[in-house]
Amino acid sequence: KGLRSPQESVHDLSPIESFRIPSKEELRELREEPTDPQAQQEIINSIEEVYFSNDSFDIVKYELERLPPVLSLQELEEYRDKLKQQQAAVSKKVADLILEKQPAYVQELERVTSLQAGLQLAAVICTNGRRHLNIAKEGFTQTSLGLLANQRKRQLLIGLLKSLRTIKTLQRTDVRLSEMLEEEDYPGAIQLCLECQKAASTFKHYSCISELNSKLQDTLEQIEEQLDVALSKICKNFDISHYTKVQQAYRLLGKTQTAMDQLHMHFTQAIHNTVFQVVLGYVELCAGNTDTKFQKLQYKDLCTHITSDSYIPCLADLCKALWEVMLSYYRTMQWHENHDQDEAAAVSSDGSNAIGTEENSFDRSYVKKKLEHGLSRIWQDVQLKVKTYLLGTDLSNFKYDDFIFVLDVTSRLMQVGEEFCGSKSEVLQESIRKQSVNYFKTYHRTRLEELRMFLENETWELCPVKSSFSILQLHEFKFMEQSRSPTVSPSKQPASAISTTVTLFEQYCNGGNPFEIQADSKDDETEDVLASNGYESDEQEKSAYQEYDSDSDVPEELKRDYVDEQTGDAPVKSVSRETLRSRKRSDYNLSKVNAPILTNTTLNVIRLVGKYMQMMNILKPIAFDVIHFMSQLFDYYLYAVYTFFGRNDTFESTGLGLSSSRLRTTLNRIQESLIDLEVSADPTGTLTAAEERKEKVPSPHLSHLVVLTSGNSLYGLAERVVATESLVFLAEQFEFLQPHLDAVMPAAKKPFLQQFYSQTVSTASELRKPVYWIVAAKAIDYEQMLLLMANVKWDVKEIMSQHNIYVDALLKEFEEFNRRLNEVSKRVRIPLPVSNILWEHCIRLANRTLVEGYANVKKCSNEGRALMQLDFQQFLMKLEKLTDIRPIPDKEFVETYIKAYYLTENDMESWIKEHREYSTKQLTNLVNVCLGSHINKKSRQKLLAAIDDIDRPKR
Repeated sequence: KGLRSPQESVHDLSPIESFRIPSKEELRELREEPTDPQAQQEIINSIEEVYFSNDSFDIVKYELERLPPVLSLQELEEYRDKLKQQQAAVSKKVADLILEKQPAYVQELERVTSLQAGLQLAAVICTNGRRHLNIAKEGFTQTSLGLLANQRKRQLLIGLLKSLRTIKTLQRTDVRLSEMLEEEDYPGAIQLCLECQKAASTFKHYSCISELNSKLQDTLEQIEEQLDVALSKICKNFDISHYTKVQQAYRLLGKTQTAMDQLHMHFTQAIHNTVFQVVLGYVELCAGNTDTKFQKLQYKDLCTHITSDSYIPCLADLCKALWEVMLSYYRTMQWHENHDQDEAAAVSSDGSNAIGTEENSFDRSYVKKKLEHGLSRIWQDVQLKVKTYLLGTDLSNFKYDDFIFVLDVTSRLMQVGEEFCGSKSEVLQESIRKQSVNYFKTYHRTRLEELRMFLENETWELCPVKSSFSILQLHEFKFMEQSRSPTVSPSKQPASAISTTVTLFEQYCNGGNPFEIQADSKDDETEDVLASNGYESDEQEKSAYQEYDSDSDVPEELKRDYVDEQTGDAPVKSVSRETLRSRKRSDYNLSKVNAPILTNTTLNVIRLVGKYMQMMNILKPIAFDVIHFMSQLFDYYLYAVYTFFGRNDTFESTGLGLSSSRLRTTLNRIQESLIDLEVSADPTGTLTAAEERKEKVPSPHLSHLVVLTSGNSLYGLAERVVATESLVFLAEQFEFLQPHLDAVMPAAKKPFLQQFYSQTVSTASELRKPVYWIVAAKAIDYEQMLLLMANVKWDVKEIMSQHNIYVDALLKEFEEFNRRLNEVSKRVRIPLPVSNILWEHCIRLANRTLVEGYANVKKCSNEGRALMQLDFQQFLMKLEKLTDIRPIPDKEFVETYIKAYYLTENDMESWIKEHREYSTKQLTNLVNVCLGSHINKKSRQKLLAAIDDIDRPKR
């Protein structure tokens, strides 16, 4: 427990012990008294253990309790002495220990005294320190800390003021937001709104801000609604800056994909609303009253209320409106493509923020796919709306031009569809095909009847057209020029021609409408193709034919010897002057321009062909039907010309091959397939037969105004020339159109077209032979010649130097024929092929008449044969002056027959077998008259049998 002072030690002793403290004398005695330490230790050890237990042990109580019940003084005395000894031993031990520790005690006491002095000094220092601190506190600390506290307070108040100003600004933002929305600055408004929301979340501990926060949320929703309205405006009128703002706004909202979904919905809605409003406008306009019942009708029902007068303008407006919607979609796609490219370029130049880039690229790919899928959906909607409109009205009673306009607009719409999404527009094609087939069958039937009426009233007068006439000048063929640049008519074509590769969307991207041109082209003036008619004065005639006399207005390139035909069909004007001069010698029309020969009916057929081609060009699916009907127009014209001018059974049997087998086959085919030969319908006939008859046309009859029996007019030669040459001209036009027809004809049906051209169109010029044969047969009096020849004596005995009179008579007939030919040529230009065929027929018939006359001879001598040769040579010599034809047709036919007289019997038999062109009568006469004088009867019979063998197959 540490060292204690003696006084403290004394206080700690129990009352008994303190009472029994030995005095100094005792202590000295004890010290002085010699003791045995071992004995003393034994005495201490004998002390009971309990005395050492603890300080609170009560010794007196313990000893008294230990006393025996019966006290014995002696024992008490002894026990007391024992206790005394023990006490003395303990005291001795204690005294020894005290003495032993005395120096240490003294030393410790000194330390305590020293510590006490140190503590007193520390107390003085503390007192002084506290006094100095008190002075410092009053003089420095309180003032400085007060300043710091004020500064902190100031800072807090500045922060509070800033917050209050922000709150004030936040409270006023709704006004600015409204202004921005009015200005259509959607990105700015959203940016501001989002910033305000962010700021509001910072100050949400203010009670006024929580209310503002909900207000901002409402404003943001309102902006989204306005943004949706702005997005819907894109559908009808795409504006780049407007759309850019809208897209930026949606991007800020993080709703790019939602915007795209909404946009598609708006486009679908726009298509529906647009077509409904356009049709409704026309229906109400035509109804003329303010009845609102139409507004409640379905679009399909509304289409049935369109009148035929308003059908076309309504269709045009419908297509214009739908074009605007599709153009907006196209431009939307274009905007995204450009925007994606710009963004991709920006990302490649700055590779930071990979996560944001990934998210953007995902958005971009989503938008791209959505827009691509939307193309066909939008087009399908457009098709269905237009289909409903097209089928809502019966077009069968429409005028041709109106129907063509409908087709043209629909075709243009299909072109738009193909460029828009690569669609073949099956829905539109099918609906327009249905309308077209029905319309066209009715139309064609009417046109064929009209053509029959035209042909029956046709007087086969020349229709005067300009020498430069081309079918492309006709209004009906304007579309062929337009097809080279599909949207601009030649008169409106700019100097630098638009490349055909430019799509309609690229062309009209910045304005205009492809459906406006259609309406304009309808009003295009048809070029005047007719020449000045009548030539009332010399001046007119001179101007009409001046190209024969003057080079003044002929371009330089046309004065050359040839014209490069690679550039197209060179007009007649491009023929060189040498060629024209040479034609003067051979052509009968020496005074007139080399203009095409055609009639009003020819022009009508050509115009019809143009109309049919227009329809076919627009409606390729019914191309075969149209071309088939076109071929019927040509067939009927060909058949009519043949029926009017070429059919003559008397001359068909001459065996001269006037009609080629091809021509006969063609005429038979036309008669079977197209000509209705029955006079009245058979009531018992089957329905199929009635249907077939419905497809046929009655055979035409020549107008009673056309006279073909007058010798003065060479049996209607002028009319015949106009008829055959107009047919040839028509065939040439069909040849010119063949590539165009071939291009639209389905591959499976091309053999029909090839057959039509090879079997029918190419036979047009072959019709000249039978037509002009009739003129040639009647123009010269061959019967009179036979009579004159019969009066000649051929059994003369001497060689004659003078030819017979029948030769002069025949030549006079030819001169008269030539004169009349010239007369006719003053009315109608007779082309070289026609004059050649006429001369060829006449000469051929004259030569055959000569042979026939020689075959009628009963008696003939060698000198008679020589006279025949003399006559024939005289005839040839004079004839060659009248005509340019070389060689003279059938010259050998006559010469060979005359020379056969000189053959021997054996040679004659082989000659007969080789020359089957002569008739049995002619061959028999040769055997009987010529050889009869110098062969026997048996030989004659043999030769006659050979002739009979040759003749048998003919029979």
